[in-house]
Amino acid sequence: MQIRVGYELIYDCPQPTPMVLTLNIHFTRVSDILAPDHLITHPTVPITAYRDAFGNWCSRIVAPKGQIRLSTDAVVNDSGEVDIVVPTAPQIPVQDLPNETLVFLLGSRYCETDRLSQTAWDLFGHSPPGWARVQAVCDFVHRHITFGYEHARATRTAWEVFHEKTGVCRDYAHLAVAFCRCLNIPARYCTGYLGDMGTPPPYGPMDFAAWFEVYLGGHWYTFDARNNTPRIGRVLIAQGRDAADVAISNTFGLNTLTSFKVWTDEVDIGLQKSPPT
Repeated sequence: MQIRVGYELIYDCPQPTPMVLTLNIHFTRVSDILAPDHLITHPTVPITAYRDAFGNWCSRIVAPKGQIRLSTDAVVNDSGEVDIVVPTAPQIPVQDLPNETLVFLLGSRYCETDRLSQTAWDLFGHSPPGWARVQAVCDFVHRHITFGYEHARATRTAWEVFHEKTGVCRDYAHLAVAFCRCLNIPARYCTGYLGDMGTPPPYGPMDFAAWFEVYLGGHWYTFDARNNTPRIGRVLIAQGRDAADVAISNTFGLNTLTSFKVWTDEVDIGLQKSPPT
């Protein structure tokens, strides 16, 4: 299958404002890209790019005073298969984990392992280690949190969402990631596109999505505490310790996000589509 993905973000800046943008499809999906996801700015400004510490592709611009529109419209190939499920995937003892996974055992800005460790062991210490334990975490988080965009708060941490019991997809991911790390399972936060393919209506407003990956049996596997079911058509943008590492934009000056649109739709082969207006 083919999936059309893209966004349109409009910022209003009272003065020239440096920005770091993490909006490109992850390098692990580069071979799937049919129509490239080049960052387009209007008005045109110089763009430089670099890889961050997690391998994510980041772009640097200086937004001019006034309004700037950031957009892309890309097409990617996708297998059409749901997320891989491997119930026999074992948990690896900490002393045997690869060095590069260890950072994903540590506490981070939004995932306070120190505050949640005892709770994690009380809740999940009885569950079988490995895949079943991660699934038990997802089942709990999925039931524990009430979803709603009205509950969104950029500063909410895993500890806070555990007690407040409300949030959006990033909050589900943060709490699940924190619990997994407390249980000695490396877990990393992911953001990207996830459409409604394969799910029944009604459909909510499209947004960038958050999920997480855990390291079991020598491989990274996708889990999604928000939806808590294997899904079709994930297109990864970035990975990191938590949302602070994969923010779509870091802006260094006053600005207002005046318009925000994201799309991800299955392409009817041979037909042309236009992005939403």
